Amino acid sequence: MKPLLSIRQLSPSENSGSSTPSVAEYHNYAGTEHELSGGARRITISTPKGEFYVWTKRVGNNPTIKLLLLHGGPGGTHEAFECFHSHLPKAGIEYYYYDQLGSHYSDNPDDTSLWEIDRFVEEVEQVREALNLDKSNFYLLGHSWGGILAMEYALKYQQHLKGLIISNMVSSVPTYNQYADEVLGPQMPAEVLTEIKQIEADNDFENPRYMELLLPHFYTKHALRMPLEEWPDPALRMLDHMNQTIYVQMQGPSEFGIRSNASLLNWDRSQHLPNIQVPTLTIGGQHDTMDPQHMEWMATQFPNGRYLHCPEGSHMAFYDDQQTYFEGLVRFMIDVDKHH
Repeated sequence: MKPLLSIRQLSPSENSGSSTPSVAEYHNYAGTEHELSGGARRITISTPKGEFYVWTKRVGNNPTIKLLLLHGGPGGTHEAFECFHSHLPKAGIEYYYYDQLGSHYSDNPDDTSLWEIDRFVEEVEQVREALNLDKSNFYLLGHSWGGILAMEYALKYQQHLKGLIISNMVSSVPTYNQYADEVLGPQMPAEVLTEIKQIEADNDFENPRYMELLLPHFYTKHALRMPLEEWPDPALRMLDHMNQTIYVQMQGPSEFGIRSNASLLNWDRSQHLPNIQVPTLTIGGQHDTMDPQHMEWMATQFPNGRYLHCPEGSHMAFYDDQQTYFEGLVRFMIDVDKHH
């Protein structure tokens, strides 16, 4: 295993320098197409089923660090990322919220043929072009399902990327399922796990008992490690606005792994990670739904990989281990900006 650069070893002075615009520069949209709308923009994308709109919103100005955020789900929303606003502007990072097609502020076509990986990759490429992001400034962060999409995008279009961040996602769905079965499942009380498995075997996912069991025994332990009544507003809104049609088609009805006839069931890019040459950061949480050891291993497979471990974090480590997450994320982007 090759040694990894520990972003903990980067000194605070690394945050200073030409990468950080002044407050006036950072908030100045004058003369840009974003000025009228405060950064919000609808982008027309072409698909095999016609043209649709997707929604993006820009925050800030930084000519060399522009971060596009790919939300999870599939079928989630940009809302889960709203906490980034507490950390990225003060670091001078320009970033873009973005609802993928079928999600919340974007068009929601009623055509299940659109919900497949290759089409989403082409959508991201069209968004990149519309936002004028390129090799000199374009960082891509994908969380959960967005991490799958980010890996797939990099494998096809890495010539446009400056840096890649894979947040809380492994490179293999079979590995994810194995971790759920062998590690996370046995952490539950045996009778709880038995009842969950029976509900799934009966395909009784609408049974309210299913979520009654999962919320205290899974969600608040591995998805977002806070009592449910303390979950932050953006995370709750994202869950409320989830497109269940896309979610079930691609990820399946189970909340405990990707099962059934979900289209992502056999997705595995572990053998292709060495093909991603751009600087890449993987982020994992100690209590994640994904195996943190696998996410650390992934960083060793990229020719220019690094790993950020969130010891208090779960699947949404940008909430429950926020300081570690954003300190590491910002330092990675600034370090890449200085040295690439």
